[in-house]
Amino acid sequence: MRTTLIYILFLLANGMVYAQQEHRDISGTVADANNNKPLPGVSISIQGITGEIIADESGKFNIRVPKGHRVLTFSLVGYQSRDLVPGTDGFLSVSLQRSNRQLDEVVVVGYGTQKRKDLVGAVTKINPADTRHIPAGSFDAQLQGKAPGVQITTNTGVPGEAVNVRLRGATSINADNTPLYVVDGVFINSSSLQTISTGGKSTSPIADINPNDIATIEILKDAEATALYGSRGANGVVLVTTKRGSYNQKPKITFDISGGSAWAPPLWELTTGPEHATLVNEWWINTGVDNPSLNRNYANRPFRPKSEVINGVAGRGLPEEQQTYDRLSEVFRTATLQRYDISVAGGNQGTRYYIGGGYDKQESILKPISFDRASLKINLDQKIGSRAQVGVSNTVTRSYRNQGRAGDGPAGGLLQAALHTPTYLSPYNDEGVPVGRAGFDNVSLLIDHYDVNSRSLRYIGNLYAELEILPKLVLRSSWGLDYNNYDESEYWNNLLIAGSPSGLATSSITQNSNWVNEQTLSYRRSFGSKHAFGAIVGNTLQQSVYDRTYLEGRGFANNSFTQIASASAVSGTQSWSKNSLASFFGKVDYSFNDRYLVNFSLRADGSSKFGDNHKWGYFPSAGIAWRIIEEPLVQRINAISDLKLRASYGITGNQNGIGDFAAQGLWSGAVSYEGAAGISPQQLANQDLKWERTSQFNIGLDLGLFNDRLSFEFNFYNKYTRDGLLQLALPSTTGFDTYWSNAAEISNKGFELGIRSVNIVAKEFRWTTGISLAQNINKIEKLATPLQYGSRNLILQQEGSPLYSYWLYKQLYVDPETGKAVYEDVNKDNAITAADRQVIGSVWPKLFGGISNDFSFRNFDLGIFFSFQYGNDTYNHNRFFGEGGGARDAARVIFANNLKRWQQPGDKTDVPRSDGVNVNNYLDGGSRWLEDGSFLRLRSLSLGYTIPKKIVSRIRFENIRLYCLASNLFLLTSYSGPDPESSANSSQNQPGIDLGTPPQPRSVQFGINVTL
Repeated sequence: MRTTLIYILFLLANGMVYAQQEHRDISGTVADANNNKPLPGVSISIQGITGEIIADESGKFNIRVPKGHRVLTFSLVGYQSRDLVPGTDGFLSVSLQRSNRQLDEVVVVGYGTQKRKDLVGAVTKINPADTRHIPAGSFDAQLQGKAPGVQITTNTGVPGEAVNVRLRGATSINADNTPLYVVDGVFINSSSLQTISTGGKSTSPIADINPNDIATIEILKDAEATALYGSRGANGVVLVTTKRGSYNQKPKITFDISGGSAWAPPLWELTTGPEHATLVNEWWINTGVDNPSLNRNYANRPFRPKSEVINGVAGRGLPEEQQTYDRLSEVFRTATLQRYDISVAGGNQGTRYYIGGGYDKQESILKPISFDRASLKINLDQKIGSRAQVGVSNTVTRSYRNQGRAGDGPAGGLLQAALHTPTYLSPYNDEGVPVGRAGFDNVSLLIDHYDVNSRSLRYIGNLYAELEILPKLVLRSSWGLDYNNYDESEYWNNLLIAGSPSGLATSSITQNSNWVNEQTLSYRRSFGSKHAFGAIVGNTLQQSVYDRTYLEGRGFANNSFTQIASASAVSGTQSWSKNSLASFFGKVDYSFNDRYLVNFSLRADGSSKFGDNHKWGYFPSAGIAWRIIEEPLVQRINAISDLKLRASYGITGNQNGIGDFAAQGLWSGAVSYEGAAGISPQQLANQDLKWERTSQFNIGLDLGLFNDRLSFEFNFYNKYTRDGLLQLALPSTTGFDTYWSNAAEISNKGFELGIRSVNIVAKEFRWTTGISLAQNINKIEKLATPLQYGSRNLILQQEGSPLYSYWLYKQLYVDPETGKAVYEDVNKDNAITAADRQVIGSVWPKLFGGISNDFSFRNFDLGIFFSFQYGNDTYNHNRFFGEGGGARDAARVIFANNLKRWQQPGDKTDVPRSDGVNVNNYLDGGSRWLEDGSFLRLRSLSLGYTIPKKIVSRIRFENIRLYCLASNLFLLTSYSGPDPESSANSSQNQPGIDLGTPPQPRSVQFGINVTL
């Protein structure tokens, strides 16, 4: 026994010695290679082993390395990682070089690229990989909240429809406020070609671009960044660069497939049939009390026993006998989402290529609307020797829309027919035949016979050649084309209001071609170690041609005939238009000691749209930047990793949105006199019509702290637009209605703040946060005559107020003793008239932006993104029609909120006593319908898992990622409608009026991304 115990102790002792020999202790310090200061927080890990240690506040570390492992990895955010093998003495003195990956990031700017550290202008770069899976028809809708100063409003839940994009506010009333979109050097059309009415809505041409083909998106915001685009840059520029292959790269094949469902958020709360009848009876009796001559009382109330016949009119039955018919559930559905993308990219020493194909099908939550897009992308670049290169970019898309009237208007209005029809009315008559009610179509008939379609065939292409004439001197020439064939058709049979009495069919084919030819000569050179100089000169020739043919047929023998050729009456119209633009531009930039940066640019544009006296516009800009981080004093501050001050001033122009012949006197031939063809004046000439000009001052600060673990980008801007393009009204005695003039001035000023933080970086866990925050203050500085827009003139543009202000009667309160609404009597005449309407609120938010948090743990990744707006107003026109207090009887639905109406003295509520339609208590244009449109929306929630390399390599795959993406799952708002962003009309002068518009859907998708 004793011998055995001694033997066991001997083995244990030897084991301990052996174990000690199996490890090795390594200690040392880590410091900044530039200033030799200790670096706390450095991660030290052993290659091949899970786990890590962190250097202490003095940069010191101590780690035990098992036998058989030699390499240590040192990493810290903002520094270049190093792999080192310890020496025999067991001590390491490690120095890490700062990593300028963020500062060295290449950013696409006007006619070239720059490193971020050399930027003078305000430019935001967006990675489309973060947003392209969001189920929106166009990539611009996916960018909401991602870029400071870029306000994007998705005003409908219909995929493929236009969204509202504003960069640093709006600069014009009648000219276009949409930014310029440039795809691979091609200026593309962003104005809808739709001509068929869908209740004020319009399609988005941007939806023709497949987001999966996009490599980068740069947004140019200030005058220095946009000035080279001159007349096109007043509203900002969105530069889209599509994917290309790489030289000396083996073919890489990528599949991305996803599918899912979308559904409606909580919808409107409506009264039941019995509640509707009760409110109608109450209104009936109240109006009889107010006006005895109407002879309305309890005895002859509308909803009384059917057996009671008064003056030949039978009662409709008691309120409690009424049925409730749910039309909303009939028109809304759970929609299907599908997306398929495949691409191959690669290249050899002299050639690189990218080929991508995609198919996207999105059903709308509103029946029977859908959006389909098929796309093909081919990019090819070829080197010719060492000094020349040629290449092409080609995009072909076919977009199909099963469209629907999802805006204003009763005829064919899908949502209005379901929402605004009283709930107690049966969809069938006494014979059981489907019928429409309240002036709307029968929902079932409307869905079953809806036939409104559009097909867009689009090509966006660019061909370029580049030659290095001398070292650093490069000549580039390119031709670009944006061609769109837009084919629309609709057929309304005689069962529907729009087709009554004998059917209606229309067909419209629009062709829009926009070609551009550019030549640039660029030179860039460094002199010694302190001086860097660059220059570029160039010219642009551009032409746009628009051609439309429209045909209409009425009177069909029966509903089996749907072609216009079968109509008994056929009519048609044709239109054609063209505009041209010639431009010359130049830019020089200089950098001294990588510390002081100066840029100057000038562009001259000549447009065929303006009069002979003002065809040419000249648009200069200048910018300076001071990289304070390069000052020796600042470099001693270890906490600051980047610091740059920027300032710029420039002028840009605008001609978009006005007619191609806006300055010309036009005559029309579409007239006749006693059967003889004739002509008549159509438009009054104005040869003094000139460019709309916007000057902009910008000052910005870029700050990086703690090795860029925390970074800030701040911009303040002040924009002022003069010579605003405006259509002015003329007296009818002139023979003309309006003419184009320069008659408005508008200002925009505000700030933008972008924050990026790396919160946690460990070997297996990473957490980053991004915040964008902005404010824009808009004001009409000069406008001689106020202009009214929107339904019931709800929008007023007047001097001293912001664009898109609401013009309303201000309801102060509801008198608790009488139940009457009390309005502010502005002119003190003891009567509420149109003279008492006033500006109350606007669509502009006080703050807007987004917040993103991205996490990664081992092979899992999680992304959470919120977008928000605060301080904007939305006019809930659905409530005006749906809270009539029973006065509309069988003509409109009644919202459940009307049950909160005043009924007896002492009641405190903001819903007045029922007394009539469009009288004081339910005044159209009353401020009671204006609501706070602020919101916080969970725009996207994504969860992914990347299968480990050791597993996918066995099947010869490079990467496999499984993911789930949810959108709009959460919405925090006080707005009473389903969606505070909803707007019934896509017109830029009628935003923020919610009527008959489906909300943005909630959705969940599952997908897989595979790389071979």
